[in-house]
Amino acid sequence: MQSLLLVNRRFDNRHQYCTYPSPRWGFPQQKHLTRMQCMKVGLITLALAAALPFAANADELSYNYLEAGYTLFNNTPNLDAEGPTLNGSYAINDNFHVFGGYSKLNFDNTPVDLDLWNIGLGYRYGLNANSDLLVRAAYEKANLDHGLVDPDIWRAEAGVRSVLADRLEGWALAGYEDTDITSGDVYGKIGLQYKFTKAWGLVAEAKFISGDEQYFIGPRLSF
Repeated sequence: MQSLLLVNRRFDNRHQYCTYPSPRWGFPQQKHLTRMQCMKVGLITLALAAALPFAANADELSYNYLEAGYTLFNNTPNLDAEGPTLNGSYAINDNFHVFGGYSKLNFDNTPVDLDLWNIGLGYRYGLNANSDLLVRAAYEKANLDHGLVDPDIWRAEAGVRSVLADRLEGWALAGYEDTDITSGDVYGKIGLQYKFTKAWGLVAEAKFISGDEQYFIGPRLSF
């Protein structure tokens, strides 16, 4: 998912690159909290679905998909951001796949917009009938308006993706991110997909780094 976490550190109360204030008063704050709560509820709901008595099917792990949804980035108590996101993945062969994504986000209570895109290469290795080992590396570019610094971001991550039930799969990864304007940090990422059909599913993902939180939720088309 998109690495807003390091980008947003340039918008803290020190105002190193941005002079816009970051207070969260009144209705805008309540609106954002409501959306954030909905994202968390979506993750919890999908997690609870893992308890349903379905039979696992390893053939459901597809690396060919497109997904569109909404990203919320929670950086308490400074600036938050949100906006639409488009992600995709394509399997080159049984082991390698390429992936990428694009987000157009707005920092709350500021006129600042952020265009964020990424592209990467992934490797999968079958651990057993229902689980894959994942190793991925990606480059990410953040384009900020108003003459602000545009960071280059690199990340690498590894973890496991598994079929949890007939209609449910999940993944957990640990990674490291670095940019050309900040020091690097480790992060954790967890996600779930509930499949309504073989092609259509609902994805929810959360990423945690240095006390910040990033959430994504949206439909996925697998092919």
